[in-house]
Amino acid sequence: MRILFYLISIVTANVVTAAFAPLQFGMFIVPMGTLLIGATFIFRDLVQNKYGRAKTYIFIFVALAFSALASFMLGDTLLIVLASAISFVVAETADTEIYTRLKLPMAWRVFYSGIVGGFLDSVIFVVIGLSPLGANFLPWEAVPAAIVGQIVVKTVIQMFGALILNQVLIVKEKRLLSE
Repeated sequence: MRILFYLISIVTANVVTAAFAPLQFGMFIVPMGTLLIGATFIFRDLVQNKYGRAKTYIFIFVALAFSALASFMLGDTLLIVLASAISFVVAETADTEIYTRLKLPMAWRVFYSGIVGGFLDSVIFVVIGLSPLGANFLPWEAVPAAIVGQIVVKTVIQMFGALILNQVLIVKEKRLLSE
């Protein structure tokens, strides 16, 4: 089930990004799919927690293929698909490696690894895909606001995900202790 949620969240993020105009909070620009990207890091951590690091990389590459295919089928240019693929691989790898190495409770590992993954995903995708360096959807003046807006949203989602996960783990632990 974890794997299915992970894969569905990635494809859904692509569909939502393509289907809806970006949100604008003051100067910040946030594609709608960003709301789901933070969740993908959480689902990936849950997959890794159950199946281990090596198998998680297999699922990351399956997710990459689904993501690229969905993005291409939704009409994204090859440059956008490439930028998405590069940011995805870098961010998911960073998330996986940080999650693996941190010796903290699971909720904290999810939070910290997701923050780094979200940061890398935001910077790489906006610069390679959206800036004048890439598809030229955003002028250079708007690039920092697009990056910061995505980082803030992904961080907030990671925080809520980690808090919910922490509560679930506390309830589970209490249940085990009472048995």
